[in-house]
Amino acid sequence: MKRSDLPYHELIGLRTRVVFSPDPTQIGISGKVIDETANLLIIKTKNGRVKRIPKKGRVFEFFIRESKVVKLSGKDILGRPEERVKKL
Repeated sequence: MKRSDLPYHELIGLRTRVVFSPDPTQIGISGKVIDETANLLIIKTKNGRVKRIPKKGRVFEFFIRESKVVKLSGKDILGRPEERVKKL
């Protein structure tokens, strides 16, 4: 999968990490995407906590396979997931 394809695929179930955020407390948050809204990624961390991270203004790394990491700006995944996925 190419970086340009990821915004049009399902993100739920992928492992992710916040690599940039205007809120420094969010940088480094990682876990599995368990849900998504138009403006948020909902991530379950290793310790079982659920974090709601706004997409806008953030940069995420998505782990596609063990050796494949795709970095995306939150602006590339803004919008309702079902509308974004329909563009396939």
